[in-house]
Amino acid sequence: MSKHVAVLMGGWSAEREVSLRSGAACAKALEAEGFRVTQIDVGRDIARRLAEVKPDVAFNALHGKVGEDGTIQGVLEVLRIPYTHSGVLASALAMHKQQAKIVMAAAGLPVAEGRVVDRHLAARGHVMSPPYVLKPVCEGSSFGVVIVNEGDAPPSHLGAEDWPYGDAMLAERFVAGRELTCAVMGDKALDIIEIRAADGGWYDYNAKYAKGGSIHILPAEFKGNIYQDIQHLALEAHKALGCRGVSRSDFRYDDRPGGTGELVILEVNTQPGMTETSLVPEIAAHAGFSFGELVRWMVEEASCDR
Repeated sequence: MSKHVAVLMGGWSAEREVSLRSGAACAKALEAEGFRVTQIDVGRDIARRLAEVKPDVAFNALHGKVGEDGTIQGVLEVLRIPYTHSGVLASALAMHKQQAKIVMAAAGLPVAEGRVVDRHLAARGHVMSPPYVLKPVCEGSSFGVVIVNEGDAPPSHLGAEDWPYGDAMLAERFVAGRELTCAVMGDKALDIIEIRAADGGWYDYNAKYAKGGSIHILPAEFKGNIYQDIQHLALEAHKALGCRGVSRSDFRYDDRPGGTGELVILEVNTQPGMTETSLVPEIAAHAGFSFGELVRWMVEEASCDR
C-alpha cells in the first residue's frame, strides 16, 4: 500500500502564493511517483485537519512564517507525523537572519557585518555607512528588502503605518559582486548556481519568481578553488544550524576587477522554493535527480525528532 502524503501549502505568510505553486508542483510529482496525496491549504485549524486526514508523512511546502520558522514543525512533532525538511530549532534559527548569522559566525563561517535596528530608526537616518542592505529579520523571498546606495536618502517608506513586515530590520553591510546559491541534500553539497537578474538589477521578488526574471548559470564558473570553498561553506552552515533534508545557502562573492575577493554567506533557506523556476530542483537535476526523484527522496527521508 502506497504511503499517504499530506502536502502542506499556502498558509497566511507573505509567501503564500509561492507556497501554493511549490505545493502544487510537489503534489503532482508525488502522485506520479505513486504516493497517495492530499493537498492541504494550511489554516489555523491545521492540527485538526491533520488529525482528520491521518497522513503517513507531511511534505512541508510552506514558505515564510509558520511554515519555515519552527511553528508547523512543532505541530507535527506533537502529532508525531514524520515531516520533510528541517526540525523546530534549525527552522527557527535559520528563519531569524541575525540569530542564524551569530551561529554561523561562531562556527567560523564568513558573514557580513550587521545589526538589528527598528524600522522607524532606519527610516529617519542612516543606521550604518552606505552602501548597506535592510532586510526584515524574519521574512523570505526578498520581501521588504531595501538596498541603500552611496548618496541615497534614508528609506523613509520604512516608517509607513501599513508596513507589513514587522519592526525589526537587519542592517547589513552591502557586499558587492556575484549572487550565488548552493543546495545541500542530506550530507552532501550539490552544485552552485550564479544568479543574475535579467533586467540587470538585483535579485528581487520578480527576478526570483517571474518566468524569465533571472538568468541562472549552472554550474557557476570560478577561478581556483572557490567552487569547492562554497560547497564546503554550504555544508558547514547546514550542519551548524542543525538542518536536515534539503537546504539552500546564498552567498555573495566579490571577484570584480579591483574587488575585495570577499566571499560571505548571507543566509540558509530551510524551505527553498519548489516551483518551476526554483533553484533547488534545477540544481538537483544537474546532479542527476529528476523532480520526482527529489521529492521521493524527501518523503523517504522524512522523520520526527529532527
